[in-house]
Amino acid sequence: MGEAGGVTIRRELPLYWKVFLINGAVLSAAALILVLAPFTVSRRAVVSEVVVLVVGLAVMLLTNATLLRSSLAPIDRVVREMATVDLLEARGHLDQPRSNPGARLVGGFNAMLDRLELERGTSNAKALAAQEAERHRVAQELHDQVGQSLTVVLLGLKQLEQRAPADLAAELALLRESTRAGLDDIRRVARELRPGVLDDLGLVSALTALTSDFTSHSTASIRRVVGPGLPHLSPESELVVYRVAQEALTNAHRHAEADLVEVSLTRIGDRVQLEVSDDGTGRRDLVPGEGVRGMRERALLVGGQLTITSSERSGTVVRLTVPLEQP
Repeated sequence: MGEAGGVTIRRELPLYWKVFLINGAVLSAAALILVLAPFTVSRRAVVSEVVVLVVGLAVMLLTNATLLRSSLAPIDRVVREMATVDLLEARGHLDQPRSNPGARLVGGFNAMLDRLELERGTSNAKALAAQEAERHRVAQELHDQVGQSLTVVLLGLKQLEQRAPADLAAELALLRESTRAGLDDIRRVARELRPGVLDDLGLVSALTALTSDFTSHSTASIRRVVGPGLPHLSPESELVVYRVAQEALTNAHRHAEADLVEVSLTRIGDRVQLEVSDDGTGRRDLVPGEGVRGMRERALLVGGQLTITSSERSGTVVRLTVPLEQP
């Protein structure tokens, strides 16, 4: 007996010897029957002898196929699963056979999935943590350095406009408004990179600010629904919910051509559910891009589940559920 990744693996004969012994047993049984059977084959086989040989061959082949199928069926299951497995989707392990050559393969495959899932979760957690740290650094530099520099330029233009001749005042006013718009864009980008309101005021306030920014640069109207009695989430879960909502709103703005987008945050049992839906032009054959894969990776890090449904008539719905913290 041995264990790998929490899966008990029985030590059995190699697959080659299993197949060899099965075929050998069937052929030996056939030979024994021919030796002990009370009939012989004439030099010119008659119909009855041909029938006996055909029936015997059919029984031998059927017995061999039955034994091999029961022994090797798990191998086909593993091959099919390997062709369709996706570590970004929560999928169950294959059922462990009790005793046959495929049991070791199924056990090894399940153990491999466990190791890959653990390694993927660890590497993704480190990558996303590094990504958030880099976002925070860039946002801080934009706010502290570029933002302050533009603020100084804006104040200088305002003073210069007051002392400039009348024919230059209008041009300076336009330049000042352009600088102000650039400063607003930098502040908006800094908020998107690292939402300070999420750390200061919580998830609901951060989603409110996110939807307000969405309406400022989108023609679609937005509706917010916040369920009563929302429980407290861990900082990691709140960040995941915020990033998924941010990515879903970005996709709705770029691709959906929607008239109405709805963002809801409710509690369902022991989970919190975020849903971002639109009435735009969805796609039946939606191909996940980097943004969708990023959302799935974030959801898996906090034990959440992400589903995306899209159709040409009803638009796209992004639904994320995250578990509550256990006391």
